[in-house]
Amino acid sequence: MVISIGEVLVDLFGMYSDNGVSYKQCAGGAPFNVACAAKRAGYESGFVGRVGDDLFGKFLSQFANGLGLDYLDIVEDKSANTTLAIVQLDSEGERSFCFYRKNTADYLIDEEQVISAVKRAKIVHLGTLMLGKDEGERIADFVVAETKKQGKTLSLDVNYRDDIFAGKNAVEIYRKYVQAADIVKFSEEELDMFATGTTFEEKIKSVAEGKLVCVTLGKNGSAYCLNGKVVRVGSISVKPVDTTGAGDAFFGCLLGQLAGKDINALTEAELGVIFARANACGAITTTGYGAVDPLPTREQIEKAISAK
Repeated sequence: MVISIGEVLVDLFGMYSDNGVSYKQCAGGAPFNVACAAKRAGYESGFVGRVGDDLFGKFLSQFANGLGLDYLDIVEDKSANTTLAIVQLDSEGERSFCFYRKNTADYLIDEEQVISAVKRAKIVHLGTLMLGKDEGERIADFVVAETKKQGKTLSLDVNYRDDIFAGKNAVEIYRKYVQAADIVKFSEEELDMFATGTTFEEKIKSVAEGKLVCVTLGKNGSAYCLNGKVVRVGSISVKPVDTTGAGDAFFGCLLGQLAGKDINALTEAELGVIFARANACGAITTTGYGAVDPLPTREQIEKAISAK
């Protein structure tokens, strides 16, 4: 099972009309999206997080309970608010957003939640929004230590957000978690922040020692580096309307397929199939609005690949 630990929040999508702007609420948060993607694609998946004891938090709890996740531990915290992300889309479906994160609950996960979840997981996927707060960084350190202690695989999506760090050196904070993880996902822009070298191959190799590193490439699919070999895997062609959660969909489908496998023993052909499915999952998600509602099933993924 893949168990994601981190933020679950409400995405408020701005909808423009002649009368002004109205907002549609959707469930979101990168690690929550990863958990949803893995489950929708047919793999065992769970989630651990925290929301406020408010209308938004109750919406998220109810929504999550209806997903059929194999493990779910969302606490409604009476002392904090639910985290919000205000999202706006351009004509190409690319998003920009800002976070409402004053006295919010996403980084208040406690150690007992972590210990119980790690026991049940094969892959522990760590969310990074919590790294913007000292309390969140402490729990992230605990997740890393507990995952290593129990001999489980640690996954990290860099999902870099400079605006949540309030003057701290965000790259250096992220770096220790990148180094600790067994599986890491970067965007091309994020790879440039953490890697050394001039070519793409040099860059991805510089951060891939002892781990599987994958890089999302938008419409061009993805690339990965394992045991010093760099491979690119193409994707299906779609017409995107909203790219929110595409990387999470890709990663959830990828991790679901990798859970319980000896990653280093997989052949290039086997990894090609795994990454092709993950690429298709991410692409299909961009054809609908929101991060969770458009997530495809395994049957939809396979059909899209076979029609390529």
